Amino acid sequence: MKQYNCGVVGIGAVGTEMVRLLKARNFPVKALTILARSERVELIDGVRYPVQAARPEAFAGLDFVFFAGTEGAKGASQTLGWEAVQRGGIVIDNGDDFRMDPRVPLVIPEINPEALRQHQGFIANPNCSTIVALMALAPLHRAARLRRFVASTYQAVSGTGSAAIRELEAQVRAWVAGQPLPREVYPHPIAFNVIPAVGSFKDDSGESTEEIKLRNETHKILGDAAIRIAATTVRVPVFNGHSIALNAEFERPLSVAQARALLAQAPGVRVVDDPPQAVYPLPINASGCYDVLVGRLRTDPSVANGLALWVAGDNIWKGAAQNAIQIAEELLRLGLK
Repeated sequence: MKQYNCGVVGIGAVGTEMVRLLKARNFPVKALTILARSERVELIDGVRYPVQAARPEAFAGLDFVFFAGTEGAKGASQTLGWEAVQRGGIVIDNGDDFRMDPRVPLVIPEINPEALRQHQGFIANPNCSTIVALMALAPLHRAARLRRFVASTYQAVSGTGSAAIRELEAQVRAWVAGQPLPREVYPHPIAFNVIPAVGSFKDDSGESTEEIKLRNETHKILGDAAIRIAATTVRVPVFNGHSIALNAEFERPLSVAQARALLAQAPGVRVVDDPPQAVYPLPINASGCYDVLVGRLRTDPSVANGLALWVAGDNIWKGAAQNAIQIAEELLRLGLK
């Protein structure tokens, strides 16, 4: 099997999992280069990885370049992404800078792999919440066409990055000790609390950037801008694993049994749905799982052709690092590299 020189740009929460998953998924890596703001050595699972400073010349000879920027972070791919493409690499970007760029496919491999055929060397990973939601909704959309959905998210702190994980842990320890809760990352304590604002508020619409992304990215991935979408994105005191309550309205009738059968056959989806036995998707079970978990399937009686469901997925794996590596795997499968 041919092997490839790979680069990972950024070695925070997402970048670290990219390194782990390239190994765990047996991606054909010939050599791995890790780039970041400064030179240093990172220890991952007992292995010492040298980190080089990210600069244009460092991309020479790389076949695949995974930009691991935390959601909302600006900088690396914006500054260096197209530089890597010009040096012959295929860029797969976890950041949001180029998701809506018409030159750049926005891809979930299980849903729209055909978009990869139009790539110009630069491919974008969708937002983590978009990926988790659409893994459940896309199979149903293909069968009965979505007209509208409402998404209420329960997003783990790992989506903000390593500092947020440390902040939640520090606040829990401080609470147990009866001390003031330290706070640097979020505007309010996250331990034993929920914050109904993920992203930022940049206009007078009342929507956060995360809510706008979910709508815009869904339209691009599914190729249907007529789907009406309302979202409320909420940060919750969970270390890893996003959960989403979805209320979907379809053009054509779709029974719960039909929906369950479609989801059971969908790649990358696992149906976990026996509420009387306390079996339903939980973020603690989704964390460290390749599949998105779907359950609590039921009729939504508030609309015609309505279904309600609950999904949970690992936002750092399927919502970021894993999806990026799957894109590279799909490029190889399609012979596009």
